[in-house]
Amino acid sequence: MNHRDQTTEKSSWWALTPLAVFLCLYLATSLIINDFYKVPITVAFLFSSGYALAITRGLKLEERIRLFSAGASNQNIMLMIWIFVLAGAFAQSAKAMGAIDATVNLTLHVLPDNLLLAGIFIAACFISLSIGTSVGTIVALTPVAIGLAEKTGLELPFMVAVVIGGSFFGDNLSFISDTTIASTRTQGCVMRDKFKVNSMIVVPAAILVCLIYIVQGLSVTAPANVQPIEWIKVVPYLIVLGTAIAGVNVILVLIIGILSTGLIGLVTGGFGIFDWFGAMGNGITGMGELIIITLLAGGMLEVIRYNGGINFIIDKLTRHVNGKRGAELSIAALVAIANLCTANNTIAIITTGPIAKDIAERFHLDRRKTASILDTFSCFIQGIIPYGAQMLIAAGLAQVSPISIIGHLYYPFTMGLIALMAILFRYPRRYS
Repeated sequence: MNHRDQTTEKSSWWALTPLAVFLCLYLATSLIINDFYKVPITVAFLFSSGYALAITRGLKLEERIRLFSAGASNQNIMLMIWIFVLAGAFAQSAKAMGAIDATVNLTLHVLPDNLLLAGIFIAACFISLSIGTSVGTIVALTPVAIGLAEKTGLELPFMVAVVIGGSFFGDNLSFISDTTIASTRTQGCVMRDKFKVNSMIVVPAAILVCLIYIVQGLSVTAPANVQPIEWIKVVPYLIVLGTAIAGVNVILVLIIGILSTGLIGLVTGGFGIFDWFGAMGNGITGMGELIIITLLAGGMLEVIRYNGGINFIIDKLTRHVNGKRGAELSIAALVAIANLCTANNTIAIITTGPIAKDIAERFHLDRRKTASILDTFSCFIQGIIPYGAQMLIAAGLAQVSPISIIGHLYYPFTMGLIALMAILFRYPRRYS
């Protein structure tokens, strides 16, 4: 049975209610009681997933479970799980070997106290722009941010948010980013032209956020006695960053990182071979909750899609569009809500891109601007949802609640606000 073929015409607002159940149970409850750990995110997804299966009509229970399982095991979900496994192994073995402490000490030596925050943000922007992926950037920099938080006394969720924000700068803008490729292909425009329009919107946001970090950094004080730099232990991070910037696949980057930490740790006496194995095992098992969340989210969102949730959004948002401003707003809302329902910005763009192109043709919109809107608003939503892969992996590495990070995400919110103003005030004028 091909479930995807059956959802061609299906459209239902009721299909979106599992998402509302999850947000109410996890996000709203956590905010009301001011405790982000009372309701585990796994339990919230378990309840909302069960509810999604219960409201699905026209399928036997076995078929519903098969549908859910197909969503949980699609190739994007499985790829993220392999990344989580390898990231956990790398982070823990790097910590056991001393690579993280050495890299943090190097950062404290190189950057003045007042530029630590801005420096980490700029590094995340540069790396993500170079490698075209937010996930790879988060994997590489989050452990360093955690170490800096411990040394400087800054809040851990705040430091993690700095890395997440910078990682979405490149995810949105890079020529080799999946979202850039998807948005330009669906809109039929050249990457270079989309980059020009996009940069006019997101570069001001990055500069503004960087200035905020410089001001906030004035109160940051690094420890007076910074440990000397053990250069040999910095090598695994230099290898990881170098291979990532060179465009090597993130899976291979992490494997190389794991092997380099093991080799250097054994040579320097940082640990024995069984200690290395134990560290990797602890890192992998530490990602267990994150993997469960990812599977539950993938299954639930597939059930929402099957029941017509995304079709309902598309129908409602495109029915009463009037004028260019309204057309651009409808495209922004379309990709944003689709991203909420898929937790994957690339898939959200691929899903809504053809509809966005039809709207652009009907209202004579500039395709370079519509490609930019698709990319920017999908990255904005992906950057703030607590069940997105980027937020989950950063929270998993830092052992904090995803909700505790959201309030510190300066860049995604600033990017979203400036992108909205660009639509409302017809900026940049040449492309509007």
